[in-house]
Amino acid sequence: MPNLQDIFVRFFEDYCQTHTPSYDQYKVMNALMACRTSKLGGHHNVCTNCGETSIAYNSCRNRHCPLCQSFKREKWRVDRNSELLNVHYFHVVFTVPEELNPIFFANQALMYNLIMKSASKTLLSLAADKKHLGAQIGLTGILHTWGQTLSYHPHVHFIVPGGGLCTKTMRFKKTRKNYLIHVKILSRLFLLKNPVIILHLSFYIN
Repeated sequence: MPNLQDIFVRFFEDYCQTHTPSYDQYKVMNALMACRTSKLGGHHNVCTNCGETSIAYNSCRNRHCPLCQSFKREKWRVDRNSELLNVHYFHVVFTVPEELNPIFFANQALMYNLIMKSASKTLLSLAADKKHLGAQIGLTGILHTWGQTLSYHPHVHFIVPGGGLCTKTMRFKKTRKNYLIHVKILSRLFLLKNPVIILHLSFYIN
């Protein structure tokens, strides 16, 4: 079965004929295509008993490479599973309009930090409000900078437990099973916390 490296090796040249990858995308794709091949060099493994030798090519160690990061990704998943509560969870995504992509790309450290902080503060603030949940929630957030079509698309995914610690009773308070906070309320506060991200907000809750 073809892996991601096989797909890039076969189709990358044709893809570049009709698309213009950014420098960072181009760098990542080349790293993935070179991973564990002679392009990155390698070393000989020698059996001390029989003397049989084999060549092991070096890994690219790129964080996007499934050949290099599968173990770390699985370890991260197991570690997070150990932290899960026995409650339902919500998937919340914050993103920005494509019109702002040039600003984000030119100021990545600043803008990524801004969207992560603002989105998380939006969720934490509204959940703590007694008009909504009235509890201190936890959350796990991951920044994505590419979309499914490899286009530049900054957005943040959050996994939010369906409840939190009530500050008055110090007991766990659950949300309704299919409801966290109304989309319009979340988007309004997110915009207020982001004067830069004022043109548009798209976000979905599953």
